[in-house]
Amino acid sequence: MNHEQSIDAQALDLMLRAGSRWVLWLLIGLSIVGAAIVLERMWFFLRERRPRRQIADMLAALRASGAAAALKALGSVRSLDAAVARACLEHASDGPAAIEEHVAAVVESQRIRYERGLAFLGTLGANAPFIGLFGTVLGIVRAFHDLARSSAALGTQAVMAGIAEALVATAVGLLVALPAVATYNVLMRHVETALASAGTLGHRILAHVKAERPAESAASEGK
Repeated sequence: MNHEQSIDAQALDLMLRAGSRWVLWLLIGLSIVGAAIVLERMWFFLRERRPRRQIADMLAALRASGAAAALKALGSVRSLDAAVARACLEHASDGPAAIEEHVAAVVESQRIRYERGLAFLGTLGANAPFIGLFGTVLGIVRAFHDLARSSAALGTQAVMAGIAEALVATAVGLLVALPAVATYNVLMRHVETALASAGTLGHRILAHVKAERPAESAASEGK
């Protein structure tokens, strides 16, 4: 029993010595990782922005000369719209049903690329306040422990200083959470917009392919 009490006392002493400062360092580290993810995602979305001119040229070439010319007009640009357009154009001869399956596969694979790292931001925004609150609890426990071991006059000052220091952890947790939640919402909105735009482009190309097929069938029957 004494051995168990000694272990409990050592654990309590270690927790009290650590206080809330390690929680502050943890929050700072998490915020640095979150900022790095935001910068990387912003650079990624900048590189993957919608190539409006190439998309317009591709659609014009598709209407005028067909899928092969449209694919050439699209070039080697990188974006979600371009990936979906290539999937449609490269499999235009396979029929509308096959095109829809290829588009669905491309959209899901691109969604993984576009949402990379965003789960961390969402998790950070949801849990940073609780991490800060945990640090505050540790700091308050330490402050009252110091109060119990000191005189009344010195103890009051010690507990007030300890509580003030502990409340900083909650403030830092909120300070980390708010930008994380805001950037997560903005970036996820951008992802959903890009997916919707790519889906719309895929439907436009698919509609052209469906419209061409009856014409091709009628031409072959006329011959």
